[in-house]
Amino acid sequence: QVQLVESGGGLVQPGGSLRLSCVVSGFDLPFYHIGWFRQAPGKEREGVSYISVSDGKIGYSDSAKGRFTISRDDVKDTVSLQMNNLKPEDTAVYYCAGDDLSLKPLDPKFYDYWGQGTQVTVSS
Repeated sequence: QVQLVESGGGLVQPGGSLRLSCVVSGFDLPFYHIGWFRQAPGKEREGVSYISVSDGKIGYSDSAKGRFTISRDDVKDTVSLQMNNLKPEDTAVYYCAGDDLSLKPLDPKFYDYWGQGTQVTVSS
């Protein structure tokens, strides 16, 4: 069974940092993309960042650019999201996900495999 397990969420003050990790297991074929998404209460799920498994191409949402960094550790089958300078509007449940092929890698509709989510709360 394919599993994606997120960790690293928590409570942090504005301006602080968190590092989220997503461990992927149980899937013999590589994903085309692995992405990070988030969903705040009352809002639709939105893409935050993605990384291509094949060529390492990286993308970010406008809100994430300059603050978040996605990376991949192939040995550990882990994709991480380093989040710096966090803002209250970053508060959400963060999910990692894998897709087969997407021309819109920040669109959650194109992803088939999802983790359980990890809560990130940015508040003073």
